[in-house]
This record gives sequence, structure tokens and C-alpha cells, in this order.
Amino acid sequence: MSEITVTTVTPQDWAAFKAVRLDALRDSPAAFSATLAEEAAFSDQEWIARVERAPRFIAHRDGAVVGTASLGVHEADDSTDDRLAEGFNSGLSEIFGLWVTPLARGTGVATALARAGAKRAQQDGHSHVVYWVSTDNGRAVAFASGLGFRPTDSRRPMRGSNRDGEEEIAMILPLGADRGTLPDLG
Repeated sequence: MSEITVTTVTPQDWAAFKAVRLDALRDSPAAFSATLAEEAAFSDQEWIARVERAPRFIAHRDGAVVGTASLGVHEADDSTDDRLAEGFNSGLSEIFGLWVTPLARGTGVATALARAGAKRAQQDGHSHVVYWVSTDNGRAVAFASGLGFRPTDSRRPMRGSNRDGEEEIAMILPLGADRGTLPDLG
């Protein structure tokens, strides 16, 4: 199998990010809080602003787009018992919007995207990365655990419509004190 490459999306690449994001919403609507209809209605300027606001990643294999993920600064909200930020002087990043095309699942694409997000978080001076996972999604919990993410006590209601009673768990990955040192993600 050929090599996976992960690139950081630039404002000039917004259309490629839009295409893969809409593919993700079309393929796995239950995995996201946004809907295909909502995001398909975004203007070009809104897509460019999204790319400028937070790092976005696209994974490629053999010239084809095979996945995407985003990275943001973790922020607690009112819907969670989130105590994650307490005691972290250098802040927390959060990986979100992770999606892999159906034919590329289980081939290392998600790992490559998570690694790219963790490296960027560390470069940005963050000490840990948070990844929210549905407590009902055993495959996602196993994936995150296999990369070194550990469960926390923080839970929140699953975001999006039709999610009554479902919860997400915050899983956290320490990035190490040395910016040149990442945990073995791979």
C-alpha cells in the first residue's frame, strides 16, 4: 500500500477541505454535530474563514483524498462537567472532525491524521490533546486508546440532533515536555 501524506489546509485549499468535509457529513452524519444541509449552505468566504480559524488537515493516498481532521484550542462549555483545562498552564488542543473514507478505514489514515494534529498542537505550545469520543463507539475508543489517549472523568451530552441520552468521553494525550518528543502514535 502506498504512503499516506497529510497536509495542512491553506486558505487557497479551502475548496478541497469543503469537498472532503461534505463527503464526511454525507457518509457519517451521526458522527458530527453539524448537518450536510447546514454546511453545504456555507458561502465560499465562510469556508475560507474556517480554514483560517483553525488548523485543518487532509490525508492523501495515491493522489486521492482519504480523510480529514481539524485541531482547535479546547474550550469548556456549559454542556459538560469538563474539568480538563484545570492545571494545564500550556493549554489543551482538541482534535475534532476526524473522518476517513470508507475504503481507507483501518489502513493507518486516522493514525496519520491524529499524529499530524498532535505534532501541530505541540508546535503551538500545548501540552495535551483532547479527543471527544462517543461512549457507544467502541471502535473509536479503541483507536484513541491505541494511540495513547487515556479516558478522563469528563463527559458531555453527544452534540447534534437525535442524540438524547448519548454521551461523549474526553480522552487525553500528553505530548511530553520536550517539543521534539511525541508519544508513539504509530
